[in-house]
Order: sequence, then C-alpha cells, then structure tokens
Amino acid sequence: MFKYIKQDLPASIVVFFVALPLCLGIALASGAPLFSGVIAGIVGGIVVGSLSGSNIGVSGPAAGLAAIVLTAIGTLGGYENFLVAVVLGGVIQLVLGVLRAGVIGYYFPSSVIKGMLTGIGIIIILKQIPHFFGYDAEPEGADSFLELSGENTFSSIFHIFDNLILGSMVIGIIGLAVILIWDNILAKKAKFFKIIQGPLVAVVLGIVFYVITKSNDALNISTTHLVSVPIPDDFNSFLGQFTFPNFGAITNHEIWVTAFTIALVASLETLLCVEATDKIDPHKNVTPTNRELLAQGTGNIFSGLIGGLPITQVIVRSSANIQSGGRTKLSAIIHGLFLLVSVILIPKLLNMIPLSVLAAILLVVGYKLAKPKLFIEMYKLGWKQWLPFLVTVVGIVFTDLLVGISLGLLAGIIVILLKSYQNSHFLHIEDKSNGKHQIKMTLAEEVTFFNKGAILKELDSLPRDTYLELNLMKTRYLDHDIIEILEDFTHKAKERNIDVKLVSKRGIVENPPSFVKFFKERPKSKLSLS
Repeated sequence: MFKYIKQDLPASIVVFFVALPLCLGIALASGAPLFSGVIAGIVGGIVVGSLSGSNIGVSGPAAGLAAIVLTAIGTLGGYENFLVAVVLGGVIQLVLGVLRAGVIGYYFPSSVIKGMLTGIGIIIILKQIPHFFGYDAEPEGADSFLELSGENTFSSIFHIFDNLILGSMVIGIIGLAVILIWDNILAKKAKFFKIIQGPLVAVVLGIVFYVITKSNDALNISTTHLVSVPIPDDFNSFLGQFTFPNFGAITNHEIWVTAFTIALVASLETLLCVEATDKIDPHKNVTPTNRELLAQGTGNIFSGLIGGLPITQVIVRSSANIQSGGRTKLSAIIHGLFLLVSVILIPKLLNMIPLSVLAAILLVVGYKLAKPKLFIEMYKLGWKQWLPFLVTVVGIVFTDLLVGISLGLLAGIIVILLKSYQNSHFLHIEDKSNGKHQIKMTLAEEVTFFNKGAILKELDSLPRDTYLELNLMKTRYLDHDIIEILEDFTHKAKERNIDVKLVSKRGIVENPPSFVKFFKERPKSKLSLS
C-alpha cells in the first residue's frame, strides 16, 4: 500500500481540501450538527478506506442522502434517534454484502454511468459558480436543482452580481489561474510541481489573501464566505461534539423504515460510484462490489455510533483523487487522518480558507468530468447510447443525482425493449405462387416475453392464404409466453387458411395441432431447444 506514497500523499491533500467544505455543507443541508459531517468524512476515509477493495474510491457523507436525513431527524424525534437508524442501516448493508447483492453494480449500462459522471461534472460547475463569486446562500455539496435558499441552480447564477463579494472573486480567479497553470504547464516541467499540487498552493494563497486584506474594506472577506469548522474551547468541549445513538428508541418502526431507506440508497449510490470510478480510473482497477458493501456497512455502524452522518462512496472526492494521481487506498485513508488532525489542531487556520478558492478547485474537477468532447463521442455511438446518456445528464441537472440516474436507467430499459422488439425475428417474403404468400419467419437465438409484441404483430399481419415457414433452428431458448402466442395462432391460422411449417431441432412438422405439446412445454418455465 505504501509503494505509491509519492502519488498518494499529494492526492490526499487535494481530496482533503475538497472533502472538508463538502462534509460541512452536507451536514448543514441535512439539518444535522456541523461536526457530524466531519465525523462521517473521517470514518469514510480511515475505516471504509482501510476495509474497501477500491484503490481510488473515497467515502464520506453524500448529498444524495441529505433530504432523507433532514426529514428523518424531524420525524424520528431528534438526532440521537436518527443515529440508531444509521447504525441499523450499516448492519443491513453488511447483510447485503454477505448475500452478494453487490453484483447489482455490474448491471448499470455504460451510457448511464457516463451520463452520471458528466451530469455530476456539470452540476459541480453550476453549483460552484456562485461560490466562486462569493454568493454562498446554498451550502457546499448540495446537488438538487431546487435549493434550500428558495433559489434553483440557474437563478443562483443569475443573481450572482447582486450578491458579488469582490475579495472572494479576486482570490477565486487567482486560485483558478494557479491551478490551471500548475496542472497544464508547471507540472510538465519538473517533478516538484507534481509533488506539491496546485490546489494546495491555491489554498495557501487564499489564506494569505484573507489575512492581508482583513483591514481592506473593498477586498475583505467576511466569515460567512470562509470555511466554518466548529472550534471547541477545550478538550472536553471537543468530546462534547460527539453524539451517541439512543438505542431505547430501537423499537420504533419508523427507525427501521429509515434504516432500510438509508441502506438501500447508500448502497445504490456506492455501487454506482464504484462503477463510475472504475471506469475513469486510468489503471482500470476493478473494485469487488460485495466487499465494498461490507466496508460501507462497517463505516455506517462506526459513524452512527459516534454521531456521524450516513456514508457512501462519493464521486466528487473519488474523481479529485483520480485526477490528482492517487494510486492506492492510502490516499483515502490519509485524507481521513488529515480531517481528524486538522479539526483538532488547526481549526482556526482552516476557517481562514475562502470558499471561492475551494470552488476554483471543484470547478476544475467538474470540467474534467464533463468535457465537451464526451458529448460528441456519445452522439457518434448512436442513439441507443446517446439517449440514456442525455436523459441521465439532463435528469441530474434538473432534479438530483438519484432521480437523474433513475430516469437514465428507464431510458436504457426502453431502448432495450425497443431493440428487443425489433430484433426478435427476421421476416422474409420468399415467393408468391398458386395464390399463396410464401413467407419464412426465423426466430432469434433467445426469444423472451420482451419479444411478444413484435412476434404477435407480425403473425397478426399475415394475409389470408399464406404458407408460413417458422424456423427455430437457431433458437436456444423460447419463453412460455411466446409458445402461448404460437398456440393461439394455430386457431387463427385455420380461420385464415394459413398453413404452418415448423422447422426446429426437434423435427419438422406441418400444421402442428399444438405447439405446447410439440415442445412438451412446462408451465411458466423456459424451454431449451438445443
């Protein structure tokens, strides 16, 4: 694990700076104590990072769970009761891992995964533009189109110049310029510029800028536009920031409903993120999904026991890790240690970091996820890839992550059904003689209930006085639903004077009286014809 420490250490610093405001912002959006987000980030880095089989995935609190958390804290009667649901959710995830439910992750279409990455990249850019200019009405890490402030993603951008903070904008521009020059020019000149990452330099400049301009009325940045880590007065007050679950409420059925909701949503987000990070990983590591569910479940148990928010693997921090050159899980673990040490030792220094500088870092992360050329590449792949991709992107931008992905999956299913409808058989009109149409219909290798519509339509469209050759020589599997259609067709064929020649590996028969008997079909099962 320490083989790539030279790559993992610089990457962990960047992930730390990305994670810190997101942990705090998601806690704020969730209606939970601010420190709960930091706890989740620490546990996600150290505990989940240690147990996970992912080399480049980073875990922590997720914006996709913020609405669930906000509602649950109110309905369950307090944060301590909610923590019981977090712990139980982790236990349920352990069960899912043991049951090998992680296999679900392998069934997400590539077009939807690419759409998810692109949509998240676009939403990062759109959500960070206001922060870049000093308009910080919405907490960091929010991903919903409708914002808690009453704005939406686009109205916030339109109102930037009514709320512009000059100092934030200036240091934001400086920070963005430093990162771009560092990545695109200096990093190619010497190894030193790869070891010391551009985002770290930008953050240091941001702190220096804040200190220098404190007394300048034009460029001064107020505390509302800086990172806001809770500062304890002493060690006892630091320990007082930890909250513990009230297990006396475990018999409340609403807690169990919330636990199952957290487990299912967190597991789905994690599996989606695993697929996405593996796809953009330049070294093409493959993450064991069942092990990931076990790691996430353990992390949520730990997080819930000490007052943290629910945890998932998260794409923004994972992407920042990949883009910064992270190679092993050590990067995620070190970022968790940085979170822990920094909130204990240097919270006042952290609270001097302008949010606009962190927005500059995230703007670069977002752009690398949503490069314009990807739209062109997906379009060239054809509408079967383009449609689910585009629906996912638009859905994420105009709703939120989970709804956008659901819409993309629905579009992908529709494409599958449509192509299955079109490709279920081949129809050839071979000859016309003696007043009869000579038609040959060849069924595909696998014919399922998806193909019912297409086959039924073609059989119903056959004209009277037709000689139909139904060829099943290539067909290996035939669903009971299809045999029922053929069985029903034998009655229609007699009425319309249609003769049927059935050709299959079981033999050739003219006008079979019963397709069910011919295939010796067992009810509600698939039949092998090979």
